[in-house]
Amino acid sequence: MLRFPLPSLGVLLCVLLCGAPSFAQAVTNAEAERWREDLRYAAREMEARHKNLFHATSRGQFDAAFKRLDERVPTLARHQIIVELMRIAAMAGDGHTNVAPTRDPKIGFRTLPLKLYLFGDGMFVRAAERGHAELLGARVVKIGDVSVEEAVSRAREIVGRDNEMDVKFYAPLLLAMPEVLHALGLSESAEAASFTLEKAGRRESVTLKPSGPFELLPADTDLSWLPKEGWADMRDGAPTPLWLKDPKSNFWFEQLPNSRVVYAQMNQVNDRQGESLADFSKRLLDYVEANEVDKLVLDLRLNRGGNGGLLRPLVVGLIKSKVNRPGRLFVLMGRSTWSAAQFLLDRLEQYTEVTFVGEPSGSKGTTYGDSRRVTLPNSGVTVRVSVYYWQEWEPWDTRPWTAPHVTAELSSGDYRAGLDPALRAALSDAPRRPLAQVLDEALTEGGAELALKRLREFKVDPSNKYAETEGPLLAAGQRMLNEKKNEQALRLFEQAAAERPQSPRAHFALGYAHSLLGNREQAVKSLEKALELEPKHYEAAELLKQLRRR
Repeated sequence: MLRFPLPSLGVLLCVLLCGAPSFAQAVTNAEAERWREDLRYAAREMEARHKNLFHATSRGQFDAAFKRLDERVPTLARHQIIVELMRIAAMAGDGHTNVAPTRDPKIGFRTLPLKLYLFGDGMFVRAAERGHAELLGARVVKIGDVSVEEAVSRAREIVGRDNEMDVKFYAPLLLAMPEVLHALGLSESAEAASFTLEKAGRRESVTLKPSGPFELLPADTDLSWLPKEGWADMRDGAPTPLWLKDPKSNFWFEQLPNSRVVYAQMNQVNDRQGESLADFSKRLLDYVEANEVDKLVLDLRLNRGGNGGLLRPLVVGLIKSKVNRPGRLFVLMGRSTWSAAQFLLDRLEQYTEVTFVGEPSGSKGTTYGDSRRVTLPNSGVTVRVSVYYWQEWEPWDTRPWTAPHVTAELSSGDYRAGLDPALRAALSDAPRRPLAQVLDEALTEGGAELALKRLREFKVDPSNKYAETEGPLLAAGQRMLNEKKNEQALRLFEQAAAERPQSPRAHFALGYAHSLLGNREQAVKSLEKALELEPKHYEAAELLKQLRRR
């Protein structure tokens, strides 16, 4: 179990922390003791309930973090304690383990009179209270005295995350909360925050005060884009894009005008009143089969999960569908495509000819999930912990996310104009060759050097920004090994390791190629790196033993 020293204060009577929270003063001695009781409870319950709390961070590191917070509690205000508890939960290293002021009414953090978003071209003021409408569309240059990049980096440490797309989703929300800004050292108090903004070529510093409680978000759909009464939005006056047409509906579809394309949006993996997801799937696919439809575009960009057990009828139906052909089945995805929506990506990737378009997903196929609530007895704050381990991908697959085949990021200009670059890319008829095919053809034509040249050309294209490269490179290297062209295989494996430096598979392949070429020292170094990343990598360990016996 996690352990940290008991405080010197005696155990006092437990009372609920009721009434308006303090956003400035350090907690009283009595409050400090109640928080310390909550910390001990959190430490016990997180370990007891999480499937494997120490999968990314050691027990000793957790112990030390709880101990440090326990010691600091008397010097901190309530909101600072909560943010530090967020930091400890984030150490678990999975998105379903978290403390979330975006969902927990007991936390009660407030919002500044603006909403931020990380577009493809930077962080912008996406929406604002009408009294601050002049801020709309301004690019955020600094928060407090630090750059946006530094502010996001600080927010990253308190975000429970499966990958960096979760940071892109949550950081703009957290950085509009005055309590978070103060706790992260981005403002001098929780009662005001300063921003340096740039608009129309001019920079200006503004100081903003809290405007009311943060509007909590639901669990399974990203509704952060909904218009808010009394607020203005960057895209006011522009056409409403399809992906924002009906975010509150679990699922819906329509055939696009004057086209043979069906657009379907699935905003959570759940049934709805009057129609199950299975019935919707049948209705959608029956329509596709019965009508002149050449292409199906399924939009999951607002889908943050639900019940993955409901997906089978949709997946089976898509496998059987006439649109299960290259260039005919598209899925739009992004940072909010998470949890059970990730399951759908995993199964479509494995069993269909899908083309993914947009941003990388907010999760991955091998991760801990299905959070359960731990309610702290005094504060009532919720800590969520992951209770299952999902292995939808092969055990050696270390990708941080599902990457889009076609990158199509939303820019501030696109959003302001009501444009949708992801849907535009899906509707394009331009044929695209997968990287694996590009490399294979280059190997036939000119060997590894030409393949690496084609890779560089491939990566220059912005639509390939997030395209998966490690797998195709490893496959190309294996082809060279099969053809006894070990030097060429080595070049390809070197590139694979450079593309994915945290991949034990890439470093093992590199070590294996070095061993075939008699480069013992380099082989040992690569194999040791593979074992550092994956201590139980059997093949790397066995080959390393053989090399050390020589």
